[in-house]
Amino acid sequence: MTKIASSILAFTLAFGSAVSAGGPVVVVEEGQPEVVAESPRSGWIVPVIIGGIILCAIACGNDDEQQRG
Repeated sequence: MTKIASSILAFTLAFGSAVSAGGPVVVVEEGQPEVVAESPRSGWIVPVIIGGIILCAIACGNDDEQQRG
């Protein structure tokens, strides 16, 4: 009887600790990374050029002289 009890005890000690090792596994899902597009540095160039063209067109006006006859 002692041989059976000692072999059961040895078996339990050998495999019992391996079964309970590690504990529960908790998986935490991380959120998606936020992608932020940076504004271009040359964003002011196009409006300034178009504004200059419009101001030039207004300032220059119609240079055709009307001939009085």
